[in-house]
Amino acid sequence: MPSLSEAFREYPLHLNHNKLLDFNSLQELPDSYAWIQIDQEDHTITNPNFPSNSCHGDENVPIINLNDPNAPKLIGNACKTWGVFQVVNHGIPMSLFRDIQQTGQALFSCSTHQKLKAARTPDGVSGYGRARISSFFPKLMWSECFTIVESPLEHFIQLWPHEYNKHCDVVVQYEEAMKKLAQKLMWMVLTSLGISKEELKWAGPKGEFKWACSALHLNSYPSCPDPDRAMGLAPHTDSTLLTILYQNDVSGLQVLREGVGWVVVPPLPGGLVINMGDLFHILSNGSYPSVLHRVLVNRTRQRFSVAYLYGPPSNVHIRPHPKLIGPNRPALYRPVTWNEYLGTKAKYFNKALSSVQLCAT
Repeated sequence: MPSLSEAFREYPLHLNHNKLLDFNSLQELPDSYAWIQIDQEDHTITNPNFPSNSCHGDENVPIINLNDPNAPKLIGNACKTWGVFQVVNHGIPMSLFRDIQQTGQALFSCSTHQKLKAARTPDGVSGYGRARISSFFPKLMWSECFTIVESPLEHFIQLWPHEYNKHCDVVVQYEEAMKKLAQKLMWMVLTSLGISKEELKWAGPKGEFKWACSALHLNSYPSCPDPDRAMGLAPHTDSTLLTILYQNDVSGLQVLREGVGWVVVPPLPGGLVINMGDLFHILSNGSYPSVLHRVLVNRTRQRFSVAYLYGPPSNVHIRPHPKLIGPNRPALYRPVTWNEYLGTKAKYFNKALSSVQLCAT
């Protein structure tokens, strides 16, 4: 079975990580990071590749208690109407969030020279560098990330020759906790669609998603001298089934709500943000849409987040589930593996879903 790393190597996005800036040393926003330009008559011109910064605070992303007996129904409604929700009472101890944040802070506080020792290779996915979506935009993003697929050992030895074991252990514990939560959430979402364990063969005989693939992104959004003209992470959808996001107490995440505009997803103590990805959009036959989201930056405070990207076994074909297809609801998407879809995403980016669509929704 091909691994997720092999899939990323097959569809490389060539990013020059060696030109990453030392963000903390900058007093002004470089032109290459300015997403809003000023013309000669002092009229503000928004980059056409970047939706407006306007945001609405009168809508709230659903918050769901996983101990609520109605949680599957509430999750289903959130997936259908928002594509994103927050969960509390998920069973993951706060100490683990503190530990992974300390590892992230230790990593991103290293010197640029030290971090580049663990830089991603041009055809790799694991390691330090820019977000993979950077190549699709003319301007750079005010952020840096560290991606982990499989083991972080090789890169962590480069960063911390004498204490890498401590940080490796934290990552292993965090990934194990996220995997268990992802399995639980998958069945709550599938239950809300009326899909049972017997009706999803690739989940395994016990429905444990034993061969599911995942990746971990540690993200840093340093304080920015001109946050109104900068972008932390540009608008995009995830290629995943679902993504589980931990964010520190610095706001910045926004989701696009149809008919409303950009809505803030505020940090919630002990909460986790769950968003639907493109593959679940396909599996649900468009019923549970993947959500467009972005991250803005802060003038005085660093934002930190950890995204757990969860998908199917890399060679399993994801298609609209038969229970969600009928005479009045034909299959809207062709079957696609995560490996294949990563290639489609690398080519078409936010138009990837349209490229695998069979007929108009």
